[in-house]
Amino acid sequence: MDTSDFRNGLSIIVDDEIYTIIEFQHVKPGKGGAFVRSKLKNVRTGAVIDKTWRAGERMEQAILERHPMAFSYEQDGDYYFMDPETYEMIPIPKEKIGDGIKFLKEGLEVTALMHKGEIINIELPITIEAVVTETDPGVRGDTVSGGSKPAKLETGAVIQVPFFIQVGDRVKVDTRTGEYLERCKE
Repeated sequence: MDTSDFRNGLSIIVDDEIYTIIEFQHVKPGKGGAFVRSKLKNVRTGAVIDKTWRAGERMEQAILERHPMAFSYEQDGDYYFMDPETYEMIPIPKEKIGDGIKFLKEGLEVTALMHKGEIINIELPITIEAVVTETDPGVRGDTVSGGSKPAKLETGAVIQVPFFIQVGDRVKVDTRTGEYLERCKE
């Protein structure tokens, strides 16, 4: 494949690393050859790089498979996920999960990204629901529009929540940003 095949979300191999194209732009200057500017996200590390390609430059496409899995438990730094088809427990080192570790809880459904049979990354759902286990008590008169306070979730993550959230409340959290979204109805 070459630069004319670029699409957002396409995975390619650059310098033996797998990158996903976040955005790209074909540029035809007044003089000189056309080129393509691109923003690429490293699938393993999450790092974003800028790369410029000559028009028509060739590269290898990375075929990524998405496979559903469910988080089971952590032991000695490895996180064990169950394959729902085979019920096999697969250990995955925390480096492949990244910052999402703080949102893992038993039974959470995730997506494993695989390349040539190797799990290279774990994608969490965009939002999760979790119970608040520790937070300062709210003070009478604190309203929805106010500040925020730290709260510890059952997963171990600490996020900022509005003052009215209490211990035992179930909240919805964006796993990409760690941002509180809403209090869930029971």
